[in-house]
Amino acid sequence: MSTFLDTQESEGADLTLVQASRNRRRSPLRLIGLDRLSGVYALGLVIALFAVWVPHTFLTATTLRSVSGSSAVTSIAALALIVPLACGLFDLSVAGTLGLGAVLVLKLQIEGVSIAVSILASLLAGLVIGAVNGFLVVRVGVSSFIATLGMSSVVAALTFWITHGFQLVADLSNPFVVFGQSAFAGLPTAVWIACGIAAVLLYVTEGTTLGRYLYAVGGNAEAARLVGVRVDRLRFGSLVCSGLLAAIAGVVLSAQLGSSSADIGPPYLLPAFSAVLLGATQIKTNGRVNAVGTLVAVTLLATGIYGLQLAGAPSFIANLFNGLALIVAVSLSIRAKRTT
Repeated sequence: MSTFLDTQESEGADLTLVQASRNRRRSPLRLIGLDRLSGVYALGLVIALFAVWVPHTFLTATTLRSVSGSSAVTSIAALALIVPLACGLFDLSVAGTLGLGAVLVLKLQIEGVSIAVSILASLLAGLVIGAVNGFLVVRVGVSSFIATLGMSSVVAALTFWITHGFQLVADLSNPFVVFGQSAFAGLPTAVWIACGIAAVLLYVTEGTTLGRYLYAVGGNAEAARLVGVRVDRLRFGSLVCSGLLAAIAGVVLSAQLGSSSADIGPPYLLPAFSAVLLGATQIKTNGRVNAVGTLVAVTLLATGIYGLQLAGAPSFIANLFNGLALIVAVSLSIRAKRTT
């Protein structure tokens, strides 16, 4: 009798779970894609809000160019975080590497080095930083959080040593700067570079075995190791990739501005993390970092901040906005993982 009752209770529990699952699938929020496209809806609401609030200055081509141009470097920095985060690692040295890349590419050109060599040197610096991070994490066994945090401080010191605390300014007629400040199809060139990187990451993470292995390592490294995935190699490579993309972001930033300084990189850390974690709640329903969601999040944050600035908000609003976005992003990401 007891066994029969236990069986009935078990079947009843299973039916309850099945019914709950069906209810979630039939939820109106899921039917309109709010669980995956909330960022897109939020972006639409933000645009509508500022279109009414500051119509004469917000709904202009200048706004489109400003928002897209200012968010391009943030997009690349955020995309740099996707690969290590997919592997379950943090890279807090992204902003420092970005700053070093921005400073080094201009410093070398000022010293008479060719544009091509200066760019390659900056990218090589990013690769070296990523490789050192990978060695510390994979071989030495240091936590990725601690290793990359320490590396960020080391890189910041190196960047200051290169500049001696002074701002570096390039000749505005320099082809490097001319290209960086150019536009194609009405959008800054930097935007197309960011979109190209996003397209490559999207293909790799979603359309290749390598991408599936990255997410497998981030989900359960030991299980991935047991089925033959080279976990250490993927972790090492993810940090190297992050360093390279961060250096690219720095090069693009210097080309855009035509100048650089020792403190140019750190302000990008919080927006990049906010965007990639908020993007993890978009497009995918399992709280998984992804390229498209990251671009949506960057655009949402940049549009919101720019609109508030047009409305007369104080300068600290950007830090406030990004900080709140980070808190919300982490909360939504945790919730998304619990409901899958």
